Amino acid sequence: MGFTVAGEALQRIVPLPIPASVYGLALLFAALCLKLVKVEQVKEVGGFLASILPVLFVSPTVGIVEHWAVIRPQLLPIALLLLASTLLTFGISGGITQLLSRKGGEKHA
Repeated sequence: MGFTVAGEALQRIVPLPIPASVYGLALLFAALCLKLVKVEQVKEVGGFLASILPVLFVSPTVGIVEHWAVIRPQLLPIALLLLASTLLTFGISGGITQLLSRKGGEKHA
């Protein structure tokens, strides 16, 4: 909860169009990397949130159904954008994972 509050404060202080939740997650990530917070301290809550994740998508799905008449003419551009952003995300995530795996391997060698 503290990281959420800190994220809200940062979002009000820093004049960038970044959601407070992203600031909070970045702060939590930094705290985990610096070992200020142990994984065991957030593991149970993280597991719970991951288990209810599908429920969080119900509301956006209802919104899509309600506004289908507006969305339908733009379906092809939306689909292409989703495909491109998904492939880009896969590529960047894979590249970062490989980079970190190589660095981790060098450390233990």
